[in-house]
Amino acid sequence: MASPPQVRSGVKLARYVDPLPIPSLISAIGSSNKIIDIEMRQFRQRVHRDLPPTTLWGYNGSWPGPTIEVQSGQALSINWTSKLPTRHLFRVDHSIHGAESSIPEVRNVAHIHGACVLPDDDGFPEAWFTANGEHGPKFNPRPSFYPNGQSSTALWYHDHCMGITRLNIYAGLAGFYLIRDEAERTLNLPSGEYEVPLMLQDRLFHRDGSLYYPTVVNGPREHPLWIQEFYGDMNCVNGMVMPFLEVEPRKYRFRILNAANSRFYHLRLFNTDGAGKSLDDSFDDVPSFQQIGTDGGLLPTPLELRYLLIGPAERFDIVIDFSNFKGKYFSLVNDAPAPYTMGGQYVAEDVMLFKVTKPLSGKDTSTVPDTLVPFEALEPTYATRERMLLVSEKERPSDGYVIIGLLGDARWHDPITEDPKAGSTEIWSFVNITGDVHPLHIHLVQFQVLNRQPFDVQTYQQTGKIVFTGKPMAPESNERPAHKDTIKSYPGFVTRVIQRFDLPQGAPTTPGEELVYVWHCHILEHEDNEMMRPYKVVI
Repeated sequence: MASPPQVRSGVKLARYVDPLPIPSLISAIGSSNKIIDIEMRQFRQRVHRDLPPTTLWGYNGSWPGPTIEVQSGQALSINWTSKLPTRHLFRVDHSIHGAESSIPEVRNVAHIHGACVLPDDDGFPEAWFTANGEHGPKFNPRPSFYPNGQSSTALWYHDHCMGITRLNIYAGLAGFYLIRDEAERTLNLPSGEYEVPLMLQDRLFHRDGSLYYPTVVNGPREHPLWIQEFYGDMNCVNGMVMPFLEVEPRKYRFRILNAANSRFYHLRLFNTDGAGKSLDDSFDDVPSFQQIGTDGGLLPTPLELRYLLIGPAERFDIVIDFSNFKGKYFSLVNDAPAPYTMGGQYVAEDVMLFKVTKPLSGKDTSTVPDTLVPFEALEPTYATRERMLLVSEKERPSDGYVIIGLLGDARWHDPITEDPKAGSTEIWSFVNITGDVHPLHIHLVQFQVLNRQPFDVQTYQQTGKIVFTGKPMAPESNERPAHKDTIKSYPGFVTRVIQRFDLPQGAPTTPGEELVYVWHCHILEHEDNEMMRPYKVVI
């Protein structure tokens, strides 16, 4: 893949001068079958002390949208509505499939990422609607129903409209969705004001505060505006550019979400002064990350880490213990190459600053137990089949510029080829012949990572045969054992995951019925340009 020229906004902003915003909370705990209204609106919000307010789109008029909190086993319905304008904030490339000029420029559909729901409630890419009452072919006119039959976890909701997901999420349409359960409550983890959501996104801003989403320079004639990946020069956390968080000398739980369009984050804490200037690059006087959960919920045991590598759409549940660091400052810094792992684009390093300068309000009685929750491993021997799924890109011959991405060597409207039986267990093996790391997301299920194995890409391209060049590699330390819904598919590797295609408990079904979901790359620019495929669960 050829990396396009770096794009910089030219805006210089001071770091760590604004406090971290905390999204508002909508709690539906204690009231099963509750219906809430979430409205998409255009508004203006200040994202940095030195910028004028930025025009954004958001759920209930904020970026991020409100955090929705539910109890496991208590259903919730959401009436998603729109009061957005008819003109988009950014230029739409009508050559992209699903974004043709014959359909409304502004249209939306909300998807709760990681939720086990029926297709009508899943935010299908063609189920879009507008503020004027127009809608797509798969539109669901009733409020979306979420049974919440899953264990405690951090999901997130975001726009999922075909052909313009990258633009709608970039405009601000994303928020947290937290599921709680009794097992989590008994662990006595940090909670309340000591549990903090952190939504990581990179952005470009004009000097007037407006968002800047670039269009292609010397790109493919097939897509005159689409860019193959987006990288901003400013990191935002909860909608604020490089904020700070003042904390007490005690334990904090952070629910980290990478909601960036394309950027991977490789995060580390540095010992700094109050302005964020590094004092020491060793780990001697820096708290560790205690990871207690991932995409699908809590891990069986905590995992102590010094670095966090988080791809787009992944979530990490971590605890940082500041108890022994009163008066200290720690900057959270990213050093992941962009694109990951090739590089060539700007590395937005500064993320946020922790100031351990807040007086201790009372004794910290929270804990991080040695044992968290039980884990049931899926046995590969129970899998009814293994599917070999190609991850590929079509490049411009002259310079390798990517024109389109494909999954299974097929486009969106090609016949569906993945058809697991409801309740069956399958292994999906992603065969990545591209130069990109693709974060692949499968709707409906939580899977488990089995392994990764290197293979000869050139031999595959010439013969279609997979010739392995090494032994299977165990999953990364925080992928085993763990429930995941998004996985890093590395170039030159076959990445294997196993999942059981369970429908929501008690879901009404008919024998022979086919329920259509999707799987896709969560680099949003890829997803919008054919790197998304439907699959069907057969009853």
